[in-house]
Amino acid sequence: MEQLNYDSLKLENQLCFPLYAASREVIKQYRPYLDELNLTYTQYITMMVLWEKKQINVKELGNQLFLDSGTLTPLLKSMEAKGFVRRSRSTLDERILLVEVTEKGWELKEKAVSVPEKVGSCIKLEAEEALALYQLLYKVIAQIHSEDK
Repeated sequence: MEQLNYDSLKLENQLCFPLYAASREVIKQYRPYLDELNLTYTQYITMMVLWEKKQINVKELGNQLFLDSGTLTPLLKSMEAKGFVRRSRSTLDERILLVEVTEKGWELKEKAVSVPEKVGSCIKLEAEEALALYQLLYKVIAQIHSEDK
């Protein structure tokens, strides 16, 4: 019987594993700072988009965050219950659900402004390394996302 080569099944040969592990470890670094803000990591990145856009429709929000409506709907309901966002139907097309930042959500921005620096100090990369990693990760995302379409 022929011996099959199972090297491709070794964890050490998987690109996906260090991406997964690094993502989990970085998000873990955010937890103490986000707990103070009463946000999960996914809620935090949602607020980042909303602070920039002020108001956005749910479909576009999902596109920017690479999240589907099944993930966004409960996330936004929770954020609305906390008073950080408001959801409403578009007056031009009631099928479109809009999300906007509330006054409480804007106050949260002031409290969150130091989070990136605090987390960044936990990750010991030179500026050039961080930029290279950022560019490579977005290249991976763009390639996978373009294949999905």
